[in-house]
Amino acid sequence: MAAVATPHPHPNLPSLPTLPKKRLPAGQPRDWYETYNRQLKAMRLAIALLHSGVYTPDRATDRRIRTAAVQIGVREPSATTCRLVRALVARGTPS
Repeated sequence: MAAVATPHPHPNLPSLPTLPKKRLPAGQPRDWYETYNRQLKAMRLAIALLHSGVYTPDRATDRRIRTAAVQIGVREPSATTCRLVRALVARGTPS
């Protein structure tokens, strides 16, 4: 019997309530769904990084983003998703 590994909550990443999932609209091209899901994943990761104290894109390294992904229980992000996370972190910081 195989054990399922569950991510351990990280003390710097608080457990936050989430909104209920909604069905995506049918009939869109596959690229649309891939882009939409990539943006959702990047937003989750950016929020987790901001909550853990990473406020600047230069501190949001690929390694730190991938570590946050493991901690919040999402699959390892690609380099493209990591770039998107850094862009969101840059936008989320006040000037």
